[in-house]
Amino acid sequence: MSAVEFALIAFVLACGVATAMLRDVLAAIIAFAAYSLGIAVIWILLRAPDVGLTEAAVGAGVTTVLFLLTIAKTVRPAGERTLERIDLPALGVAVVLVGILATTLGALPPVGGAETPVITSEVTQYYLDNAYTETEVKNAVTAVLAGYRGFDTLGEAVVVYAAGVGILVVLQREVFA
Repeated sequence: MSAVEFALIAFVLACGVATAMLRDVLAAIIAFAAYSLGIAVIWILLRAPDVGLTEAAVGAGVTTVLFLLTIAKTVRPAGERTLERIDLPALGVAVVLVGILATTLGALPPVGGAETPVITSEVTQYYLDNAYTETEVKNAVTAVLAGYRGFDTLGEAVVVYAAGVGILVVLQREVFA
Protein backbone atom coordinates (compact mmCIF):
# COMPACT_ATOMS: atom_id res chain seq x y z
CA MET A 1 0.00 0.00 0.00
CA SER A 2 1.40 3.38 -0.98
CA ALA A 3 1.68 6.34 1.36
CA VAL A 4 -1.13 8.13 -0.47
CA GLU A 5 -3.48 5.15 -0.09
CA PHE A 6 -2.58 4.79 3.59
CA ALA A 7 -3.16 8.51 4.20
CA LEU A 8 -6.48 8.36 2.36
CA ILE A 9 -7.70 5.41 4.42
CA ALA A 10 -6.59 7.16 7.62
CA PHE A 11 -8.43 10.30 6.51
CA VAL A 12 -11.65 8.38 5.79
CA LEU A 13 -11.46 6.56 9.13
CA ALA A 14 -10.83 9.83 11.00
CA CYS A 15 -13.78 11.49 9.25
CA GLY A 16 -16.03 8.53 10.06
CA VAL A 17 -15.06 8.61 13.73
CA ALA A 18 -15.48 12.39 13.84
CA THR A 19 -18.94 12.11 12.27
CA ALA A 20 -20.01 9.62 14.91
CA MET A 21 -18.43 11.43 17.86
CA LEU A 22 -19.23 15.09 17.20
CA ARG A 23 -22.33 16.45 18.93
CA ASP A 24 -22.34 19.71 16.98
CA VAL A 25 -24.58 18.99 14.02
CA LEU A 26 -22.85 21.37 11.60
CA ALA A 27 -19.43 19.93 12.43
CA ALA A 28 -20.78 16.39 11.98
CA ILE A 29 -22.22 17.30 8.58
CA ILE A 30 -18.90 18.75 7.47
CA ALA A 31 -17.07 15.63 8.69
CA PHE A 32 -19.59 13.45 6.82
CA ALA A 33 -19.11 15.44 3.61
CA ALA A 34 -15.33 15.00 3.92
CA TYR A 35 -15.87 11.27 4.55
CA SER A 36 -17.97 11.00 1.37
CA LEU A 37 -15.34 12.79 -0.68
CA GLY A 38 -12.65 10.48 0.70
CA ILE A 39 -14.73 7.42 -0.20
CA ALA A 40 -15.26 8.86 -3.69
CA VAL A 41 -11.49 9.18 -4.16
CA ILE A 42 -11.04 5.60 -2.95
CA TRP A 43 -13.55 4.40 -5.56
CA ILE A 44 -11.64 6.28 -8.24
CA LEU A 45 -8.36 4.70 -7.08
CA LEU A 46 -10.08 1.31 -7.31
CA ARG A 47 -10.87 2.15 -10.94
CA ALA A 48 -14.61 2.54 -10.46
CA PRO A 49 -15.06 6.17 -11.56
CA ASP A 50 -18.81 5.82 -12.05
CA VAL A 51 -19.28 4.77 -8.43
CA GLY A 52 -16.84 7.49 -7.31
CA LEU A 53 -18.71 10.22 -9.15
CA THR A 54 -22.02 8.98 -7.77
CA GLU A 55 -20.61 8.97 -4.23
CA ALA A 56 -19.25 12.50 -4.70
CA ALA A 57 -22.51 13.81 -6.16
CA VAL A 58 -24.95 12.08 -3.82
CA GLY A 59 -22.90 11.55 -0.65
CA ALA A 60 -20.92 14.77 -0.54
CA GLY A 61 -23.16 16.97 -2.64
CA VAL A 62 -26.87 16.33 -2.39
CA THR A 63 -26.87 14.79 1.09
CA THR A 64 -24.78 17.61 2.51
CA VAL A 65 -27.11 20.22 1.00
CA LEU A 66 -30.16 18.44 2.43
CA PHE A 67 -28.53 18.20 5.87
CA LEU A 68 -27.60 21.89 5.79
CA LEU A 69 -31.14 22.84 4.79
CA THR A 70 -32.44 20.74 7.68
CA ILE A 71 -30.27 22.39 10.31
CA ALA A 72 -31.07 25.83 8.88
CA LYS A 73 -34.71 25.15 9.82
CA THR A 74 -33.97 23.83 13.33
CA VAL A 75 -32.89 25.51 16.54
CA ARG A 76 -29.81 24.46 18.51
CA PRO A 77 -30.30 24.22 22.28
CA ALA A 78 -27.92 26.33 24.38
CA GLY A 79 -25.15 24.61 26.32
CA GLU A 80 -24.98 21.54 24.10
CA ARG A 81 -21.89 19.29 24.43
CA THR A 82 -19.58 19.10 21.44
CA LEU A 83 -18.41 15.49 21.86
CA GLU A 84 -20.37 12.34 22.63
CA ARG A 85 -19.26 9.97 25.37
CA ILE A 86 -17.62 6.83 24.02
CA ASP A 87 -19.58 3.60 24.43
CA LEU A 88 -16.68 1.24 25.18
CA PRO A 89 -18.49 -2.07 24.44
CA ALA A 90 -19.68 -0.75 21.08
CA LEU A 91 -16.19 0.55 20.32
CA GLY A 92 -14.75 -2.87 21.19
CA VAL A 93 -17.17 -4.65 18.86
CA ALA A 94 -16.36 -2.19 16.05
CA VAL A 95 -12.59 -2.62 16.51
CA VAL A 96 -12.91 -6.42 16.50
CA LEU A 97 -15.07 -6.32 13.35
CA VAL A 98 -12.64 -4.01 11.55
CA GLY A 99 -9.75 -6.25 12.63
CA ILE A 100 -11.46 -9.35 11.26
CA LEU A 101 -12.26 -7.61 7.97
CA ALA A 102 -8.70 -6.26 7.72
CA THR A 103 -7.30 -9.80 7.82
CA THR A 104 -8.93 -10.47 4.44
CA LEU A 105 -7.13 -7.62 2.69
CA GLY A 106 -4.03 -9.72 2.04
CA ALA A 107 -6.10 -12.22 0.02
CA LEU A 108 -7.29 -9.59 -2.44
CA PRO A 109 -5.44 -9.31 -5.77
CA PRO A 110 -3.83 -5.96 -6.54
CA VAL A 111 -6.03 -3.54 -8.46
CA GLY A 112 -5.04 -3.58 -12.12
CA GLY A 113 -2.30 -6.17 -11.60
CA ALA A 114 -1.35 -8.42 -14.50
CA GLU A 115 -2.03 -11.54 -12.42
CA THR A 116 -5.55 -10.38 -11.54
CA PRO A 117 -8.04 -12.59 -13.37
CA VAL A 118 -10.43 -10.79 -15.68
CA ILE A 119 -12.76 -13.63 -16.55
CA THR A 120 -13.83 -15.33 -13.34
CA SER A 121 -17.09 -17.02 -14.24
CA GLU A 122 -19.18 -18.49 -17.03
CA VAL A 123 -21.53 -15.53 -16.80
CA THR A 124 -18.72 -13.06 -17.46
CA GLN A 125 -17.53 -15.12 -20.41
CA TYR A 126 -21.09 -15.29 -21.78
CA TYR A 127 -21.44 -11.51 -21.65
CA LEU A 128 -18.08 -10.99 -23.36
CA ASP A 129 -18.88 -13.54 -26.08
CA ASN A 130 -22.47 -12.48 -26.80
CA ALA A 131 -22.81 -8.82 -25.82
CA TYR A 132 -22.32 -7.41 -29.31
CA THR A 133 -24.42 -9.92 -31.20
CA GLU A 134 -27.36 -9.80 -28.79
CA THR A 135 -27.42 -6.05 -28.04
CA GLU A 136 -25.46 -4.56 -30.98
CA VAL A 137 -23.56 -2.39 -28.50
CA LYS A 138 -19.77 -2.38 -28.98
CA ASN A 139 -18.82 -1.81 -25.32
CA ALA A 140 -19.45 -4.85 -23.11
CA VAL A 141 -20.06 -2.78 -19.96
CA THR A 142 -22.60 -0.59 -21.74
CA ALA A 143 -24.24 -3.69 -23.20
CA VAL A 144 -24.66 -5.21 -19.74
CA LEU A 145 -25.99 -1.98 -18.21
CA ALA A 146 -28.29 -0.96 -21.06
CA GLY A 147 -29.18 -4.33 -22.56
CA TYR A 148 -29.13 -7.07 -19.99
CA ARG A 149 -29.85 -4.87 -16.96
CA GLY A 150 -32.02 -2.33 -18.76
CA PHE A 151 -34.90 -2.39 -16.27
CA ASP A 152 -32.51 -2.11 -13.33
CA THR A 153 -30.71 0.84 -14.94
CA LEU A 154 -34.07 2.44 -15.75
CA GLY A 155 -35.11 2.01 -12.11
CA GLU A 156 -31.89 3.65 -10.93
CA ALA A 157 -32.44 6.54 -13.34
CA VAL A 158 -36.01 6.99 -12.06
CA VAL A 159 -34.79 7.07 -8.44
CA VAL A 160 -32.12 9.69 -9.24
CA TYR A 161 -34.65 11.74 -11.23
CA ALA A 162 -37.22 11.56 -8.41
CA ALA A 163 -34.57 12.63 -5.88
CA GLY A 164 -33.64 15.58 -8.08
CA VAL A 165 -37.26 16.66 -8.45
CA GLY A 166 -37.74 16.31 -4.69
CA ILE A 167 -34.74 18.52 -4.02
CA LEU A 168 -35.97 21.13 -6.48
CA VAL A 169 -39.39 21.13 -4.78
CA VAL A 170 -37.76 21.58 -1.34
CA LEU A 171 -35.47 24.33 -2.62
CA GLN A 172 -38.38 26.06 -4.38
CA ARG A 173 -40.34 26.10 -1.12
CA GLU A 174 -37.26 27.46 0.68
CA VAL A 175 -36.96 30.34 -1.78
CA PHE A 176 -40.60 31.39 -1.49
CA ALA A 177 -41.05 30.62 2.24
